[in-house]
Amino acid sequence: MSVSLPNGIVLALATAYAANLTVTAASNASEAVLTVTNTLANGDYFEFVSGWSRANNRVFRAKSVSGTNLVAEGLDTSSTTLFPVGSGLGTIRKINTWTQITQIMGCTSSGGEPQYQTYSFLEQDFDSQIPTTTSAQSLALEIADDPTLAGYQALKTVAQTRAVTALRATLPAGGFILYNGIFAFDETPSLTKGNLMSVKSGVALQGRPVRYAT
Repeated sequence: MSVSLPNGIVLALATAYAANLTVTAASNASEAVLTVTNTLANGDYFEFVSGWSRANNRVFRAKSVSGTNLVAEGLDTSSTTLFPVGSGLGTIRKINTWTQITQIMGCTSSGGEPQYQTYSFLEQDFDSQIPTTTSAQSLALEIADDPTLAGYQALKTVAQTRAVTALRATLPAGGFILYNGIFAFDETPSLTKGNLMSVKSGVALQGRPVRYAT
């Protein structure tokens, strides 16, 4: 058992991508093997756009790269019900450059709660529930105001383009969390006497986060 503090976490924004590579085959396995039209290196991060809805618009790390085959680390596609055979084709795009977002004062997550369908039959005098989906998830960043910083400018750019963009959190205790979403950015700083001026950015996630322990 252990506990940890977020102090020291580093957030970085994907600011340069390689060209899309076509995924010509995707296996059903405890960790999916993807066959692509070019090669990546072990440890590369990439966005996966796929016919598998549970893998679509998520960011993974490549491992066990051999020729044009790579393993999408942590992507368990062994269930052919959840990941139909032959439906995993799509594209990947390697993340070439990360730009750190500095002076972050706070980062909070909202949404992601399980949703339920409530039902009852005529012969019953009680209600039952079954889980359906989870609610939309988003992140909110508060950043000390300094428009000269590279991270500030990177956030401004991706918010203007509304392109789906990756965000990587490097945890102080080890490991990473990978997010992928559409960014919004408010350049108007807070103006409260005696408090630091800060700006806000939001991320509407387009796929489930991916977490690696190391």
